[in-house]
Order: sequence, then structure tokens, then C-alpha cells
Amino acid sequence: QVQLAESGGGWVQAGGSLRLSCAASGRISSINVMGWYRQAPGKQRELVATITSGGSTNYADSVKGRFTISRDNTKNAAYLQMNSPKPEDTAVYYCNVVAVSGFRTLNVWGQGTQVTVSS
Repeated sequence: QVQLAESGGGWVQAGGSLRLSCAASGRISSINVMGWYRQAPGKQRELVATITSGGSTNYADSVKGRFTISRDNTKNAAYLQMNSPKPEDTAVYYCNVVAVSGFRTLNVWGQGTQVTVSS
């Protein structure tokens, strides 16, 4: 199995910065894609950013130029640097990985970390 541990959420003032971390552990052969998603109250979960094992990134239009996703393959970790957050970025942020474990490909979600942006 593969487990994810997220950290770094909390309260931040609009225009500030916050960094989320996600560490994967367990029986991991490789991690293909790591990503961050978010879900605000009353809304569906949406993609924030993803990064492949080769470093290719994809961002939601709403966060382009403000958020940066990165990963450390030696630590099976992903990070989301949130710069100039806005109140509309308030949500529970979830880490997601597509990992190979043994002969299986797993789609794994973290438990989520709350990010609150105040105006």
C-alpha cells in the first residue's frame, strides 16, 4: 500500500505565501504523477496542479503565475508553493499520486489539509 502525509496548511493573509508538502510512503516502485487538488465548501473537487516524474507541470488557470508545484523524487515528495493567495483559494487541499506498487498502479489520495485565506 501507499500512504500520503500532507502538511503545511493553515491560515494565511491574502498576498502572503504558504507552502504545502506531501510525502508518499509505503511499497513504492515509482510515482508517475503527483498533484494537488482542492475542494471548497459546496463545490466539487478541482485540479490545482500536477507534475510528472519528468518534471512537466500543469496548472489550473486560476492559479497560474501564483502557485508552483515541485517534487523531490528522492523523497517521494511533492510541494505546492502558494504565493499571493486570494480568499477564493480557501479550500481543503488534497495531495494525489499515481504510484506503481509492485505490479499494481494505484491512485492514492491524502487526507486533505485546510487552507484559509483571509482578506
